Amino acid sequence: MKDLTIIVGTIGQSIMRSTDSGKTWERVGPRRGFPYEALVRCLAVHPREPHIVFAGTERGLYRSEDAGQNWRFIDSALNPYYLWSLAIDPAEPKFMFAGTGTPTPAMIFRSTDGGTSWARRPVDVAAECENVGVPRVTAIAIDPEDHRNIWVGLEVDGARRSTDGGETWGDVEIVHGKDVHNIVVTAGPPKGVFIVCNREIYKSLDNGATWETLGMQKNIPWEYPRTQNYLRGIAVQPSRPEILFLGVGDATPGTAGGVARSSNMGRKWEMLPLPVQPNSTVWTFGVHPVDPATIFAASRFGYLYRSDSEGNSWTKLAREFSEIAAVRWLPN
Repeated sequence: MKDLTIIVGTIGQSIMRSTDSGKTWERVGPRRGFPYEALVRCLAVHPREPHIVFAGTERGLYRSEDAGQNWRFIDSALNPYYLWSLAIDPAEPKFMFAGTGTPTPAMIFRSTDGGTSWARRPVDVAAECENVGVPRVTAIAIDPEDHRNIWVGLEVDGARRSTDGGETWGDVEIVHGKDVHNIVVTAGPPKGVFIVCNREIYKSLDNGATWETLGMQKNIPWEYPRTQNYLRGIAVQPSRPEILFLGVGDATPGTAGGVARSSNMGRKWEMLPLPVQPNSTVWTFGVHPVDPATIFAASRFGYLYRSDSEGNSWTKLAREFSEIAAVRWLPN
């Protein structure tokens, strides 16, 4: 098992960081330019320079140029807002997108200079939504084959799409798909768009012209007793886009969870063998193209798992955390 750097974004413990694959950890704090007790819901790694990492907090954006060891605050239009999601254009990394939300208004911002400055984009979002009050941007996905094609998910206000790099936006019409938790776009052929809602996944193979449901209440062979499958995190295997990993649970945040894998773009799923039952829904994943077989999965309430075999086997890291919102790993 090779050593690597793990960065965990937590709700209330700031950033936790390990440079030895999780044997030891440090909480990144003010001496390294990051506030203690920060609420870190999103992390983004530069696609070409992995030592550059961004972290979204309840008060704007931070940037690291040394793999998360030291950070600086980016003074920008994002300062007043709680950041929920970040995305960097893999084709042109100077273009970035940030999504805000609860308790601040849900909005989309774009940067055209690598995250130094930001401008709000014209995306219509409801001021309040059922169950969550002020909505939040829970997903931003950039099409790997057409980087002007951008998908955004909102909890609980559906999905939006831009086909011109974020200049203009429109609604994505999917039946009963308002409670969006995640979105991924896989490279083709065929290219797939997957919108993950709380109880269902909507899939399109024609760039959003038509949608099909994957029947996720019956399509996951999970034997844990529950009333319904709750769906949250999703990740694409970096070198094999037909393989998807899905974080599931019994509720939000839930009392149990698991990791499901599909090897055929969501048509069929299998549950993967975690060594310890997650204590809540599996919330998020961390993958990196430098080693597509290495995957991290985190439960909402702080369990962190690692696989070096594309999910065939897993280990649970000894360290447990507060609420985990984001995980990224980097090569040392």
